[in-house]
Amino acid sequence: MKRYYSLLAIACFALTAAQARITLPTHFTDNMVVQQQSTLKIKGTATPRSTVTLSASWAKAKVTTTADGQGHWTLLLETPKASRKAQTMTFSDGEELTLSNVLVGEVWLGSGQSNMEMPVVGWGKVLNYEEEVRNANYPMIRLMQVKKATSLRPQEQVTLNMGGWQECSPEYIPNFSALCYFYALRLWEELGVPIGVIDDDWGGTVAQAWTSGEALAGVQGFEDQMALIREAGFDEERIEQLGRDAVNRKDNGTVAGWQSAALDDASWPTMQVPGAWEAAGLKDFDGIAWMRRTIDIPASWAGKDLTLSLSNVDDQNISYWNGEEVGSTGSITTKSRYVIPGRLVKEGRNLLAVRILDTGGAGGLNGGKEEIYVQLDDQHRISLADTWHIKASTVLQQLPSLPTVKGNPNFPTALYNAMIHPLLDFPIRGVIWYQGCSNVGADRQYESLFQTMIQDWRHRFSQPEMPFYFVQLANYLAPSDCQPESKWALLRESQAHALCLENTGMAVNIDLGDPRDIHPKTKRELGRRLAAVALHNTYGKKKTAFTAPVFDRMTVKGSEAHIAFSLPEGSEPLVQDDNLPGFIMAGPDGKWHVAKARTNGGAEVVVTCPDVTFPVAVRYGWADNPTCTLRTKSDLHVAPFRTDKW
Repeated sequence: MKRYYSLLAIACFALTAAQARITLPTHFTDNMVVQQQSTLKIKGTATPRSTVTLSASWAKAKVTTTADGQGHWTLLLETPKASRKAQTMTFSDGEELTLSNVLVGEVWLGSGQSNMEMPVVGWGKVLNYEEEVRNANYPMIRLMQVKKATSLRPQEQVTLNMGGWQECSPEYIPNFSALCYFYALRLWEELGVPIGVIDDDWGGTVAQAWTSGEALAGVQGFEDQMALIREAGFDEERIEQLGRDAVNRKDNGTVAGWQSAALDDASWPTMQVPGAWEAAGLKDFDGIAWMRRTIDIPASWAGKDLTLSLSNVDDQNISYWNGEEVGSTGSITTKSRYVIPGRLVKEGRNLLAVRILDTGGAGGLNGGKEEIYVQLDDQHRISLADTWHIKASTVLQQLPSLPTVKGNPNFPTALYNAMIHPLLDFPIRGVIWYQGCSNVGADRQYESLFQTMIQDWRHRFSQPEMPFYFVQLANYLAPSDCQPESKWALLRESQAHALCLENTGMAVNIDLGDPRDIHPKTKRELGRRLAAVALHNTYGKKKTAFTAPVFDRMTVKGSEAHIAFSLPEGSEPLVQDDNLPGFIMAGPDGKWHVAKARTNGGAEVVVTCPDVTFPVAVRYGWADNPTCTLRTKSDLHVAPFRTDKW
């Protein structure tokens, strides 16, 4: 018995020791950079009720606190001026945990979608990537990469790739954000202090996914989605169910009971399965349609579980057997294969009804003929690849969007909660941002959304004046000299309107794009332009030019439109050019024509067009992929603009 109690005591001690071990935020690791002259707020766990101390090699005195009954504690630590000297941070609750090779310098967070994520090598392969990797030996630059994650609730921790913070080297740079790297490299070259850069992004994502729920609730167009999230108690499955319920209320077929076995569908049109319903008279139809057919079940199958296979349904389906739901699938890429409970299976006539939601392209049962059947077992099968009845129910425009929440990086707030919120206590100098492609077509909404997100991040990082520098979308898609309805141009304009906020800056990218690749390889030059904004505005390098002249006003003189530009601090005069592409002009009839343009000094452009006698409006760079050469000697380009509000 004594031996038993001794072993029990040892086990309890071991358990207590394991529980007592100091834990830190996951982004506190060896090799990290902490923001100079800031206050670190560090939250962790230790032995409940224990005294927790932190000794930083740069601090004269230790800082101390007491863990609560659950072992949670918070410490505040002041950081000194930047230094190239490696530092240590030692935490103790009786047992020590030490972070080594820590630097004090400047920390920047890089976020957005794929052009921020684009790695130096990996799937990106920037210009001269092999040479860039060979030369990437910069121990004073430190890299941290956040692993992709989604959540409906704000999280306290992030997961890191690469094992945490790492020194910049050929080992770690190939799969790191190219833009973050080139931005950090330029700052290091100019400032000579340690630079920490956080790669925190996800390709193909929308701005609303990076915005907090509280802020998004006040942005026009997102009220219903945020109300749905709150109603569901932030539960993913509940949100999806509420979304399905909302669609059901709008679906005429569901309301009318088209799943019922008692419904007479003899007058419905018919179609052959497999096949697209466009061939059955539903040409260009997107929305919900119902497909039905009867099946004669042998007496030997009655009361037994059956397998229903519909192969690939385009796009989403809910299937009913004798009026009761037996399964649903949310994507054409997932095989629709369901079990029909024996209690629903009867001898003779049985009714199969399938409600299909098609969101674009072809709709219907489009899988393989041999995969559409109902069976008792492999030897007893009835093919369903024959004639079905079909009827359109509700067009797509009349339906609410059906939310997909689990793992969806484009669900509102999902990325903010999982990838930004855990870092809010970690001081940073500012943010660099490259995103917008996924919001093209929603420019009006994006204007308020983007500005709200910037202000929201500043509020939540407790830095009301935090620098926020972003990249305007590059030229992309088929080149065009005259495209006044360009959606890409409208999104660029919405981005530029964020410059109304203090401590923002924009790197113009209208000349660096590729018509065939949405991910330009010219990330080093873009990093230079983006860093120039920070060097001038944040670090006081006033001799560093960071912007081209900015459109100010238009004055009409006869048949000439004189475009005047302002020269804000940090800008340079325009390069002289008598043959400037990229301009279009319209007269009183509102029709646009390609125009001729020339510089008239360093702050004016004269625009003419033989097809326009009385100029009314001028646009520059107004296309998905315009040709733009209006620039300064530092190769800083004038941002696209328009004089009208048509």
